[in-house]
Amino acid sequence: MRPTAVPLSLAALALAATALTGCGSGSGSSPDTVKISFKQSTDNSIHVMDDYLAGIKKEFEKKYPGKKVQLVPIKAPDSEYYTKLQQMLRSPKTAPDLVYEDTFLINSDITSGYLKPLDPYLDKWADWDQFIDTAKAAAKAEDGKTYGVPDGTDTRGLWFDKRVFAKAGLPADWQPKTWDDILTAARTIKEKVPGATPLNVYTGKPAGEAATMQGFEMLLYGTNDGTSDPLYDSASKKWIAGTQGFKDALAFVETVYKEKLGPDVSDALDPNFGTRVRGELLPQGKLGIDLDGSWLPQDWLSGSGHEWPDWSKQLGLAHMPTQHGQAPGKVSMSGGWTWSIPAKAGNPDLAFDFVKTMQTKANAQKWYIANSGIAVRKDVAADPTYVQAQPGIKFFTDLVASTHYRPAYPAYPKVSTAIQEAMEGVTTGDASVDKAASGYDDALKAATNNQVVQK
Repeated sequence: MRPTAVPLSLAALALAATALTGCGSGSGSSPDTVKISFKQSTDNSIHVMDDYLAGIKKEFEKKYPGKKVQLVPIKAPDSEYYTKLQQMLRSPKTAPDLVYEDTFLINSDITSGYLKPLDPYLDKWADWDQFIDTAKAAAKAEDGKTYGVPDGTDTRGLWFDKRVFAKAGLPADWQPKTWDDILTAARTIKEKVPGATPLNVYTGKPAGEAATMQGFEMLLYGTNDGTSDPLYDSASKKWIAGTQGFKDALAFVETVYKEKLGPDVSDALDPNFGTRVRGELLPQGKLGIDLDGSWLPQDWLSGSGHEWPDWSKQLGLAHMPTQHGQAPGKVSMSGGWTWSIPAKAGNPDLAFDFVKTMQTKANAQKWYIANSGIAVRKDVAADPTYVQAQPGIKFFTDLVASTHYRPAYPAYPKVSTAIQEAMEGVTTGDASVDKAASGYDDALKAATNNQVVQK
């Protein structure tokens, strides 16, 4: 899930800027020290990234005698991390040498001139050929240049509870071929398993990017033949409005909530509902089908607070089908993070050496497994050690071939919010599909300065 960034107040921005003035590299830094800034978990019990980077630091300093690595963690929720990072990138006095960028917002930093194109480095790096094309595209800007090296991705599909399915008389190897197959299963659960929520599709503004990406886009990207982007037209460089596919995706959401196949509307519009899905509804067998992401098992590992070691025996996995079962037959959406070099970094060459150390096959594989991530290196994806490391990894890794990345251009966060508003309208019944779609088209024009094409 990639939540929409929420700007901090001016006072908070000023504090962030003041607090970070001593953290950058910039022109006055040591040429022998590379400063790495990354997002540190706000949960003190989770230190996967810290431990991984500490290991890479040790390996790097051994490989490059006389060079030092300074880790500069930013401990903040996602929205605050984005803001603090941008504060650091604005000045050579505070800019680190390497930063962790979310593909959701990387283009905002690119268009602001905060990041350095990496093509001169990538052209000389043999390992770049191992990265899958879709992951490479996530860090490529409209100027055709690449501004980040991806360190993994995620995919999405249908989680279903075999216990609920058994009570409903549905198969344990369920694989829907169309949207109608999903709705039919949900209706059967509603009829035969009282007390269980048949189907969860994230919706509305409180869910943020989860509604857009796990919910709406998993539908929208299954309405065509999969060869073109239904949100953004790359040929004209304009956003797409007025499509039947958009209305069909809204109609699916409307059906889920109108027929009471989903959670109660008040629950669906609770910003903490995703936490309940992972920590309560799925483990307790109270949810039949969940349209969700590959990362869910992280919440069930030892030390998580709601351990569920048997989840792979009680949950099944199915890919999300296209609307009518048309080719390519399945749909997934992917996000992810990249390592980028700030335009005002003091030691960019040393920073890329650190990237190359992180992204050897062995180190990349170590990170994917530790973070329950999905490999974007072809050699790791084919390695049996990676494939067998955790239940579900092979299923979600195989979806990479069918996945789509959001058109993460600067206007995307506003486009995403417009989608959430349209979804919320049909979820609550306050708007018909046509009215919600029309409202989206108007919001799209406003968000993109009328850079819209009708299809």
